Amino acid sequence: MSDRRQAYVERIRHGGVSLAPALAAAFATVPREAFVPDGFQRRDGGWAMPGDPDFLDIVYRDDVLVTKLNGEVPVSSSSQPSLMAIMITALDVRPGQRILEIGAGTGYNAALLTSLGAVVTSVDVQKDVADRARSALARAQIPGVRVEHGDGYAGMPGERFDRVIVTVGVAGISPNWLDQLADGHVIAPVEHAGTHPVLAVSGPGAGPVRATVVCPAGFMPAAGPLTAVHPFPAPVPPGALSGLTEYAGARFDPALDSLSYRDLWYAAGVWHHRATNAAVPGREQSCLVLLDEARTGGAVVLPDGTVLAGGAAADRLAADAVAILDRWTDAGRPPMQAWWLAFGRAGDPRAPIWVPGSWELPP
Repeated sequence: MSDRRQAYVERIRHGGVSLAPALAAAFATVPREAFVPDGFQRRDGGWAMPGDPDFLDIVYRDDVLVTKLNGEVPVSSSSQPSLMAIMITALDVRPGQRILEIGAGTGYNAALLTSLGAVVTSVDVQKDVADRARSALARAQIPGVRVEHGDGYAGMPGERFDRVIVTVGVAGISPNWLDQLADGHVIAPVEHAGTHPVLAVSGPGAGPVRATVVCPAGFMPAAGPLTAVHPFPAPVPPGALSGLTEYAGARFDPALDSLSYRDLWYAAGVWHHRATNAAVPGREQSCLVLLDEARTGGAVVLPDGTVLAGGAAADRLAADAVAILDRWTDAGRPPMQAWWLAFGRAGDPRAPIWVPGSWELPP
């Protein structure tokens, strides 16, 4: 293994990600650069190309690589490797299993699954993305992956799979995926409070459908029925909020780390349907906000527990934010993985989806 690939595996492990030997070997041997031959967007907005001196250094960081834009909006990418590792681990892949992948991306995820002995069928609604993924798999000499152009909502009618993995953000779970499962589960990033936490979902296509939370995540949204209207959609994030006043001081010392903050965020999304994310001046990362109906103000909860608020509904939403902080603290700061989810049907009756409808913290 080259020094670069060894360092790459260690970067994926950084922060507590557990890699089984077979998965570590897959990351060490599958050439990620083969899946981004046309380059990707740099963090500064420029475009990295294979001839650039730092190209491989960036490829082998633990970072998402955006490979296609629609205007300024990313529409295809290679996901962050540590997140891929968590999702693949949750998928519980065994040699010989048939895997349905919704969202081909660059083809890199399918290559990793194939290296674990899986037989992968990947579906992508964007024909050019599917074509490029197919070419990349051939370039990397990864045999046996079938890449199809089609609407992922339908899955692969008439076929059966042992697992389904979804690599785009969805509002809910297609009953077709559940019907096409022999006896397994779906790993999918499902919309919640302006993010897409990854869920492990099981049940028959006709229901009942239940899930547990795997990890926090953010994904590019899917198109079509998979983003259908549902009972409790998170408000569309605004631009940066301004004119915020402190309503409650810090309560966490030290401030919540990234994972604990996401745990609080998840709980906020369960208890308040105006929870989403927003940019806040002076903060590099987006923050948890209870957004008002005008989408111009609301209450922001910072990682240290400080509550800032502004706009016409500032008093009401700030009080709601303090109540959420109290409730989460009184519950023992539950991690998002502690929640049990039950689903209900939503969307177009002709193309329904299963969406989270109720949550429970077991005793």
